[in-house]
Amino acid sequence: MPTVNIHEAKTHLSRLLDEVVAGDDVVIAKAGKPIARLIPFVSPSKKRKLGILAGKLNVPVDFDAPLPEEVLASFEGQ
Repeated sequence: MPTVNIHEAKTHLSRLLDEVVAGDDVVIAKAGKPIARLIPFVSPSKKRKLGILAGKLNVPVDFDAPLPEEVLASFEGQ
């Protein structure tokens, strides 16, 4: 994994991107300290479908009702 300084990265960006496409990671450093890493872009494997669980989950009508006092007390350590 080659490390280059910011000036070199700006000057040779095309060459560095060619290295990334070839499979290498490139580290960009400022004053010798790594600050960024160029890695190949990986597309998501497949598009997610919305609504896949429609009709399969039941949410109770009172799901947002206040908790009973004894349950609230247990959260407060009482």
